[in-house]
Amino acid sequence: MKILQVTPRYAPRTGGVETHVRELATRLVKAGHSVTVVTADRRSDDPRNQTIDGVDVVRHRGVAPGGAFHVAPGVAATVQTSAADIVHAHNYHSLPLLFAAAAVGSDQRFVATPHYHGGSADRVRDVLLDLYRYPGGWALRRADAVIAVSDWERDRLARDLDVDARTIPNGIDRDRFADATPETRDRPYLLCVGRLEEYKGIQHVIRGLDRLPEYDLVVAGSGPYRDQLERIAERVGVADRVHFEGFVADDRLPSLYAGASVYVSLSAFEAFGMTVQEAIAAGTPCVVREAGALAEWAYRDGVASITSDEHDAVAAGIRSVRCESTDPSTVNDWNDVVSKIECVYSRS
Repeated sequence: MKILQVTPRYAPRTGGVETHVRELATRLVKAGHSVTVVTADRRSDDPRNQTIDGVDVVRHRGVAPGGAFHVAPGVAATVQTSAADIVHAHNYHSLPLLFAAAAVGSDQRFVATPHYHGGSADRVRDVLLDLYRYPGGWALRRADAVIAVSDWERDRLARDLDVDARTIPNGIDRDRFADATPETRDRPYLLCVGRLEEYKGIQHVIRGLDRLPEYDLVVAGSGPYRDQLERIAERVGVADRVHFEGFVADDRLPSLYAGASVYVSLSAFEAFGMTVQEAIAAGTPCVVREAGALAEWAYRDGVASITSDEHDAVAAGIRSVRCESTDPSTVNDWNDVVSKIECVYSRS
């Protein structure tokens, strides 16, 4: 099959959607399909066309106010002129999915994976999302198939947008994480991984460190909220125990998970919780905030959930789970996920 993946951003950009599309695209190529990824993330030093791991990538220039929405009408032109059998668009919260829905041909099968989390931590974005509800819902209802990455997302799509979806969770390369050699550091450490945004809740972990003097905190990721997180660590008096690693390469990340005493994810908005799955695959116990799709992880072995982001609750959650273990065999392998998505593609 000739498959066109439409996404706001693609590797080497990082993030949950970016990881999902990269794993899907590269594994589809290995399965013998022709795959092109169309993005809205072209920068001045990016080539318009390139091939990464066998995937043809076409990048368009776009405008992303506040790092969101990615307005890039050129995406529609590429979709309209493509000879793809399948057009698979990702991320309801960004406009390339809408452009793809408007441009897809009647002889092409249109699949959408919304990665829908129903809101944001920004008032302006929330207003824009309310305005976007009609065209965004129209785009999803136009799809021949909609794939949710969690049951929570599937239920929210039905409730908010009257969209029927089937659940195919995100996957992971289980062996890469299960076989990782734990990273060693001078002191035991807690771990947070992800883009540094306020809604990710890392500030609550930092504030809880004064209740957890035996631990450092390692933060892997970059983003606009880093300066504020550093100031919070200074005010709390734990700056010497918070280590900002910035971008962490893929080959180091499994070891970083495996070496952590506890992985903590207190995000307010998630459609799945990819980093929690990675921690479980590495055998590391987790604390999650009972919000969005993160609540679905609360019933796994070695995972504790908290309903409050208050310092005492965060510390208590970490202490309750730090001696627990996880079962890596319970997470989804990417090869199984891709096989299920291939079945969605092939249905008439």
